[in-house]
Amino acid sequence: MNLSLVLIIYRSNSLTAKEASIFCNKTLKDRNIKSKRIESDFDNNQLESYFYNLAALPDLVIVLGGDGTVLKSANALVNYDIPILSFNIGGNLGFLTQEKDFLFDQSFIKILEKEEFIIDFRNRLHCDVYSNEKNRERKLLKSYDALNDFYFKSVEEDISPTNQIQIEIDNEKVNEYKGDGLIISSSTGSTAYSMAAGGPIVHPSINAFVINPICPMSLASRPIIIPDTSKVIIRVVQKNKREIKLWKDGSKCMTIKENDYCEINKVTKPCKMIKFNKSISYYITLIKKLDWKGDLSLKNNQNN
Repeated sequence: MNLSLVLIIYRSNSLTAKEASIFCNKTLKDRNIKSKRIESDFDNNQLESYFYNLAALPDLVIVLGGDGTVLKSANALVNYDIPILSFNIGGNLGFLTQEKDFLFDQSFIKILEKEEFIIDFRNRLHCDVYSNEKNRERKLLKSYDALNDFYFKSVEEDISPTNQIQIEIDNEKVNEYKGDGLIISSSTGSTAYSMAAGGPIVHPSINAFVINPICPMSLASRPIIIPDTSKVIIRVVQKNKREIKLWKDGSKCMTIKENDYCEINKVTKPCKMIKFNKSISYYITLIKKLDWKGDLSLKNNQNN
Protein backbone atom coordinates (compact mmCIF):
# COMPACT_ATOMS: atom_id res chain seq x y z
CA MET A 1 0.00 0.00 0.00
CA ASN A 2 1.39 3.34 -1.05
CA LEU A 3 0.75 6.03 1.54
CA SER A 4 0.99 9.73 0.85
CA LEU A 5 -1.76 11.07 3.12
CA VAL A 6 -3.23 9.52 6.28
CA LEU A 7 -6.07 10.75 8.48
CA ILE A 8 -5.65 9.96 12.19
CA ILE A 9 -8.81 9.94 14.31
CA TYR A 10 -8.28 9.55 18.05
CA ARG A 11 -10.73 9.08 20.89
CA SER A 12 -11.98 12.33 22.41
CA ASN A 13 -11.29 13.06 26.08
CA SER A 14 -8.57 10.42 26.23
CA LEU A 15 -5.04 11.53 27.02
CA THR A 16 -3.75 8.05 26.13
CA ALA A 17 -5.35 8.19 22.68
CA LYS A 18 -4.09 11.75 22.12
CA GLU A 19 -0.53 10.76 22.99
CA ALA A 20 -0.85 7.73 20.69
CA SER A 21 -2.00 10.02 17.86
CA ILE A 22 1.06 12.25 18.33
CA PHE A 23 3.30 9.16 18.25
CA CYS A 24 1.53 7.90 15.12
CA ASN A 25 1.85 11.31 13.46
CA LYS A 26 5.61 11.39 14.16
CA THR A 27 6.04 7.82 12.87
CA LEU A 28 4.37 8.74 9.59
CA LYS A 29 6.28 12.02 9.32
CA ASP A 30 9.59 10.16 9.67
CA ARG A 31 8.51 8.23 6.55
CA ASN A 32 7.64 11.44 4.69
CA ILE A 33 3.94 10.59 4.89
CA LYS A 34 1.59 13.51 5.47
CA SER A 35 -1.05 13.12 8.16
CA LYS A 36 -3.81 15.01 9.93
CA ARG A 37 -5.01 14.40 13.50
CA ILE A 38 -8.71 14.86 14.38
CA GLU A 39 -10.57 14.06 17.61
CA SER A 40 -13.52 11.67 17.41
CA ASP A 41 -15.87 14.39 18.64
CA PHE A 42 -17.25 15.30 15.21
CA ASP A 43 -19.91 17.73 16.45
CA ASN A 44 -17.79 20.74 15.56
CA ASN A 45 -17.80 19.83 11.82
CA GLN A 46 -14.02 19.48 11.84
CA LEU A 47 -14.21 16.28 9.77
CA GLU A 48 -16.48 17.85 7.14
CA SER A 49 -14.23 20.89 6.90
CA TYR A 50 -11.17 18.68 6.48
CA PHE A 51 -12.65 16.74 3.55
CA TYR A 52 -14.14 19.87 1.98
CA ASN A 53 -10.71 21.46 1.55
CA LEU A 54 -8.94 18.33 0.29
CA ALA A 55 -7.79 17.96 -3.29
CA ALA A 56 -7.52 14.18 -2.88
CA LEU A 57 -8.84 11.75 -0.28
CA PRO A 58 -6.50 10.13 2.28
CA ASP A 59 -5.13 6.70 1.40
CA LEU A 60 -5.91 5.44 4.88
CA VAL A 61 -7.74 6.36 8.09
CA ILE A 62 -6.09 5.27 11.33
CA VAL A 63 -8.48 5.15 14.30
CA LEU A 64 -7.07 5.15 17.85
CA GLY A 65 -9.55 4.11 20.52
CA GLY A 66 -11.96 1.32 21.35
CA ASP A 67 -14.85 -0.15 19.38
CA GLY A 68 -17.01 2.89 20.15
CA THR A 69 -14.51 5.22 18.47
CA VAL A 70 -14.30 2.87 15.48
CA LEU A 71 -18.09 2.81 15.12
CA LYS A 72 -18.36 6.57 15.33
CA SER A 73 -15.57 7.03 12.79
CA ALA A 74 -16.93 4.40 10.39
CA ASN A 75 -20.37 6.03 10.41
CA ALA A 76 -18.88 9.49 9.86
CA LEU A 77 -16.87 8.14 6.90
CA VAL A 78 -19.75 6.23 5.30
CA ASN A 79 -19.64 8.39 2.15
CA TYR A 80 -15.91 7.95 1.66
CA ASP A 81 -14.43 4.73 0.29
CA ILE A 82 -11.33 4.77 2.51
CA PRO A 83 -9.84 1.73 4.32
CA ILE A 84 -9.82 1.97 8.12
CA LEU A 85 -7.00 0.67 10.31
CA SER A 86 -7.88 0.77 14.01
CA PHE A 87 -5.82 0.15 17.13
CA ASN A 88 -7.23 -0.63 20.56
CA ILE A 89 -6.07 2.37 22.57
CA GLY A 90 -7.88 2.60 25.89
CA GLY A 91 -10.86 0.53 24.73
CA ASN A 92 -12.51 -2.44 26.39
CA LEU A 93 -13.59 -5.33 24.14
CA GLY A 94 -11.76 -4.42 20.93
CA PHE A 95 -13.57 -6.71 18.47
CA LEU A 96 -12.97 -4.16 15.69
CA THR A 97 -9.39 -3.17 16.45
CA GLN A 98 -5.84 -4.44 15.97
CA GLU A 99 -3.49 -4.86 18.92
CA LYS A 100 -1.76 -1.64 19.95
CA ASP A 101 1.69 -3.31 19.86
CA PHE A 102 1.65 -2.99 16.06
CA LEU A 103 1.43 0.77 16.50
CA PHE A 104 4.00 1.36 19.21
CA ASP A 105 6.71 -0.89 17.74
CA GLN A 106 6.04 0.89 14.40
CA SER A 107 5.69 -2.45 12.61
CA PHE A 108 2.38 -1.35 11.11
CA ILE A 109 4.21 0.75 8.51
CA LYS A 110 6.19 -2.23 7.20
CA ILE A 111 3.08 -4.41 7.25
CA LEU A 112 1.24 -1.85 5.12
CA GLU A 113 4.18 -1.39 2.75
CA LYS A 114 4.58 -5.15 2.27
CA GLU A 115 0.77 -5.56 2.06
CA GLU A 116 0.78 -8.25 4.72
CA PHE A 117 -2.87 -7.69 5.46
CA ILE A 118 -6.34 -8.32 4.13
CA ILE A 119 -9.19 -5.87 3.67
CA ASP A 120 -12.12 -7.11 5.69
CA PHE A 121 -15.38 -5.98 4.10
CA ARG A 122 -17.94 -5.38 6.85
CA ASN A 123 -21.51 -4.90 5.68
CA ARG A 124 -23.42 -1.97 7.12
CA LEU A 125 -27.08 -1.47 7.92
CA HIS A 126 -29.20 1.30 6.41
CA CYS A 127 -32.45 2.60 7.91
CA ASP A 128 -34.98 4.85 6.19
CA VAL A 129 -37.69 6.32 8.42
CA TYR A 130 -40.97 7.06 6.65
CA SER A 131 -44.19 8.78 7.65
CA ASN A 132 -47.24 7.02 6.27
CA GLU A 133 -50.35 8.87 7.39
CA LYS A 134 -53.73 7.84 6.05
CA ASN A 135 -54.65 9.06 2.56
CA ARG A 136 -51.17 10.49 2.03
CA GLU A 137 -48.13 9.26 0.16
CA ARG A 138 -45.29 8.05 2.31
CA LYS A 139 -42.68 10.68 3.15
CA LEU A 140 -39.02 10.04 3.90
CA LEU A 141 -38.20 11.64 7.23
CA LYS A 142 -34.62 10.56 7.94
CA SER A 143 -31.94 8.10 6.84
CA TYR A 144 -29.25 6.50 8.98
CA ASP A 145 -26.34 4.09 8.54
CA ALA A 146 -24.89 1.78 11.18
CA LEU A 147 -22.04 -0.70 11.31
CA ASN A 148 -23.25 -2.66 14.35
CA ASP A 149 -26.97 -2.31 14.87
CA PHE A 150 -30.23 -0.43 15.00
CA TYR A 151 -32.46 -0.96 17.98
CA PHE A 152 -35.83 0.21 19.23
CA LYS A 153 -36.76 0.97 22.83
CA SER A 154 -39.60 2.81 24.59
CA VAL A 155 -39.51 6.58 24.83
CA GLU A 156 -40.93 6.65 28.35
CA GLU A 157 -38.58 6.92 31.28
CA ASP A 158 -40.84 4.74 33.44
CA ILE A 159 -39.46 1.72 35.27
CA SER A 160 -39.29 -1.19 32.82
CA PRO A 161 -41.47 0.39 30.10
CA THR A 162 -42.60 -2.16 27.53
CA ASN A 163 -43.49 -1.69 23.89
CA GLN A 164 -45.05 -3.71 21.11
CA ILE A 165 -43.28 -3.82 17.75
CA GLN A 166 -44.41 -5.42 14.51
CA ILE A 167 -41.81 -6.79 12.13
CA GLU A 168 -42.11 -7.61 8.43
CA ILE A 169 -39.46 -9.45 6.41
CA ASP A 170 -39.55 -9.12 2.61
CA ASN A 171 -43.13 -7.75 2.76
CA GLU A 172 -44.37 -10.61 4.93
CA LYS A 173 -45.58 -9.95 8.47
CA VAL A 174 -43.57 -12.27 10.71
CA ASN A 175 -44.19 -11.38 14.35
CA GLU A 176 -45.14 -8.84 16.99
CA TYR A 177 -42.63 -8.50 19.81
CA LYS A 178 -43.75 -7.28 23.21
CA GLY A 179 -41.02 -6.45 25.67
CA ASP A 180 -38.23 -3.94 26.26
CA GLY A 181 -37.39 -3.53 22.59
CA LEU A 182 -35.89 -5.06 19.47
CA ILE A 183 -32.37 -5.18 17.97
CA ILE A 184 -31.50 -5.52 14.28
CA SER A 185 -27.78 -6.19 14.03
CA SER A 186 -25.24 -6.97 11.34
CA SER A 187 -22.90 -9.93 11.72
CA THR A 188 -20.30 -7.47 12.99
CA GLY A 189 -22.77 -6.19 15.57
CA SER A 190 -23.66 -9.66 16.80
CA THR A 191 -20.93 -9.35 19.46
CA ALA A 192 -22.28 -5.99 20.69
CA TYR A 193 -25.69 -5.17 22.22
CA SER A 194 -27.31 -8.20 20.59
CA MET A 195 -24.88 -10.55 22.34
CA ALA A 196 -25.54 -8.79 25.67
CA ALA A 197 -29.26 -9.39 25.08
CA GLY A 198 -28.69 -13.12 24.60
CA GLY A 199 -28.37 -13.16 20.82
CA PRO A 200 -26.15 -15.52 18.81
CA ILE A 201 -22.55 -14.74 17.84
CA VAL A 202 -22.28 -14.65 14.04
CA HIS A 203 -18.92 -14.70 12.27
CA PRO A 204 -18.44 -11.33 10.51
CA SER A 205 -17.81 -13.03 7.15
CA ILE A 206 -21.39 -14.37 7.14
CA ASN A 207 -23.77 -12.09 5.29
CA ALA A 208 -26.63 -11.99 7.74
CA PHE A 209 -28.87 -9.88 9.97
CA VAL A 210 -29.73 -10.86 13.52
CA ILE A 211 -33.21 -9.93 14.76
CA ASN A 212 -33.15 -10.15 18.54
CA PRO A 213 -35.91 -9.17 21.00
CA ILE A 214 -34.83 -7.44 24.21
CA CYS A 215 -36.33 -9.16 27.26
CA PRO A 216 -39.47 -10.39 25.45
CA MET A 217 -42.58 -11.15 27.50
CA SER A 218 -43.17 -14.35 25.52
CA LEU A 219 -40.78 -17.31 25.51
CA ALA A 220 -41.86 -17.88 21.90
CA SER A 221 -40.05 -14.68 20.88
CA ARG A 222 -36.62 -15.95 19.88
CA PRO A 223 -33.66 -14.42 17.98
CA ILE A 224 -33.66 -15.15 14.26
CA ILE A 225 -30.84 -14.97 11.69
CA ILE A 226 -31.86 -13.92 8.18
CA PRO A 227 -29.99 -13.13 4.93
CA ASP A 228 -28.74 -9.56 4.75
CA THR A 229 -30.39 -9.26 1.34
CA SER A 230 -33.71 -9.07 3.22
CA LYS A 231 -35.81 -5.95 3.64
CA VAL A 232 -36.96 -5.52 7.23
CA ILE A 233 -39.89 -3.26 8.16
CA ILE A 234 -40.41 -2.12 11.75
CA ARG A 235 -43.72 -0.60 12.87
CA VAL A 236 -45.18 0.46 16.19
CA VAL A 237 -48.27 -1.62 16.96
CA GLN A 238 -50.94 1.08 16.84
CA LYS A 239 -53.19 -0.41 19.51
CA ASN A 240 -50.32 0.00 21.93
CA LYS A 241 -50.42 3.81 21.54
CA ARG A 242 -46.76 4.18 22.49
CA GLU A 243 -43.89 5.77 20.62
CA ILE A 244 -40.49 4.13 20.38
CA LYS A 245 -37.01 5.56 20.10
CA LEU A 246 -34.66 4.53 17.28
CA TRP A 247 -31.00 4.09 18.20
CA LYS A 248 -27.96 3.30 16.05
CA ASP A 249 -24.65 1.95 17.32
CA GLY A 250 -25.44 3.19 20.82
CA SER A 251 -26.52 6.71 19.82
CA LYS A 252 -30.05 8.13 19.88
CA CYS A 253 -31.54 8.94 16.48
CA MET A 254 -35.22 9.91 16.62
CA THR A 255 -38.67 9.06 17.91
CA ILE A 256 -40.76 6.70 15.78
CA LYS A 257 -44.39 7.80 16.04
CA GLU A 258 -47.61 5.88 15.52
CA ASN A 259 -47.80 6.56 11.77
CA ASP A 260 -44.07 6.13 11.11
CA TYR A 261 -42.22 3.01 10.09
CA CYS A 262 -38.60 2.00 9.48
CA GLU A 263 -37.22 0.15 6.48
CA ILE A 264 -33.88 -1.55 7.14
CA ASN A 265 -31.61 -3.15 4.55
CA LYS A 266 -27.95 -3.55 3.67
CA VAL A 267 -25.82 -0.58 2.62
CA THR A 268 -24.39 -0.95 -0.89
CA LYS A 269 -20.88 0.10 0.18
CA PRO A 270 -19.32 -2.01 2.96
CA CYS A 271 -16.88 -0.68 5.50
CA LYS A 272 -13.30 -1.54 4.54
CA MET A 273 -11.32 -2.60 7.62
CA ILE A 274 -7.66 -3.58 7.47
CA LYS A 275 -6.71 -6.76 9.34
CA PHE A 276 -3.05 -7.73 9.66
CA ASN A 277 -2.01 -11.28 8.76
CA LYS A 278 -0.06 -11.43 12.02
CA SER A 279 -2.99 -10.29 14.13
CA ILE A 280 -4.81 -12.73 16.39
CA SER A 281 -7.68 -14.66 14.84
CA TYR A 282 -11.37 -13.95 15.35
CA TYR A 283 -11.70 -17.04 17.54
CA ILE A 284 -8.76 -16.10 19.75
CA THR A 285 -10.38 -12.69 20.14
CA LEU A 286 -13.56 -14.39 21.36
CA ILE A 287 -11.56 -16.58 23.74
CA LYS A 288 -9.71 -13.57 25.19
CA LYS A 289 -12.59 -11.10 25.34
CA LEU A 290 -15.26 -13.49 26.56
CA ASP A 291 -12.95 -15.51 28.84
CA TRP A 292 -13.67 -18.80 27.12
CA LYS A 293 -11.59 -21.85 27.98
CA GLY A 294 -9.87 -22.15 24.62
CA ASP A 295 -6.98 -24.60 24.52
CA LEU A 296 -6.51 -25.71 28.13
CA SER A 297 -3.13 -27.24 27.36
CA LEU A 298 -1.81 -23.81 26.35
CA LYS A 299 -3.15 -22.23 29.52
CA ASN A 300 -1.59 -24.94 31.66
CA ASN A 301 1.79 -24.39 29.98
CA GLN A 302 1.54 -20.66 30.64
CA ASN A 303 0.80 -21.27 34.33
CA ASN A 304 3.80 -23.61 34.81
